[in-house]
Amino acid sequence: MTHQRWTSRSIGSRLQHGIFYLLIRTLGRRPAYVLLFFVVLWYTLRPMTRARSAPYLARRFPKTGRLQRLRHCFLLNWNFGLTLIDRAASGILGQFSITASQDDGQTLKTLLSEGRGLILLTGHFGCWQTSSTGLDGIETPVHVLMHRAPDDIDRQHFEHAGTDAPFRIIDPCGYLGGSLEMLDALTKGHILGIMGDRTFGNDRNTVSVPFLGGSVRLPFSAYRLASVTGAPILVFFSSRIGPGQARHEIARIIRVPRGLGRSRENYIPYARQFALALEEMVKANPYQFFNFYDMWEN
Repeated sequence: MTHQRWTSRSIGSRLQHGIFYLLIRTLGRRPAYVLLFFVVLWYTLRPMTRARSAPYLARRFPKTGRLQRLRHCFLLNWNFGLTLIDRAASGILGQFSITASQDDGQTLKTLLSEGRGLILLTGHFGCWQTSSTGLDGIETPVHVLMHRAPDDIDRQHFEHAGTDAPFRIIDPCGYLGGSLEMLDALTKGHILGIMGDRTFGNDRNTVSVPFLGGSVRLPFSAYRLASVTGAPILVFFSSRIGPGQARHEIARIIRVPRGLGRSRENYIPYARQFALALEEMVKANPYQFFNFYDMWEN
């Protein structure tokens, strides 16, 4: 078991979020960055806020002093706030750009041309919340596994724009965890987006793999779906590289053999591949990993 369960409950109030949205709408993104500095400073000084990022920072920056830990916490919160402002500005102002190499774009098209669907596997890293805007030129329908708690007041970029979601949402808390809907999407050759670093339900749906010097439990549903359907898994991450700018990078292409069955031990090697890819990104960009809970096992 992990030390605590993840929750999607927003830290700020609806009014606080609304102030940022109004500022972006009337004055633009950069004044919102200025206000963000003071908000992040205030939250970083609160012990409860620091506790949420402490498990990750202790493993990413071991043997650091108190002031250094405070600095790391501020920079992590600061970068998280920047991505939230960029997400809001994407919908409110229509200002957000994503770059990717031509080779990565061709790889995506080649995998889709196999006709067995495609699993896009990513994590809570960088600009993951606006990464779907990079699929605007793809005609293939997109489905995303997403759960939103009733007390989650964060708005998605398309909600700010007042438009429909550019993808169909599959709720992992629905019937059979949405497995039938995910299977149907892949058999039709569609794209399925899944977060590979977040668990829902109980630990029976997870496997234990190494990550940042410890063991974490990651879901194996993506790899089991790939084994059933033959769909390739494309592991990608969206790094924030500037104001309203992100870069998509393909980190791995995982091929899971057909017919591995129900035993979760069969899927450990593929979960390890994802964990290794995520660890490489986290080591290169330590302030862009936004999983604010203790994901490590006792």
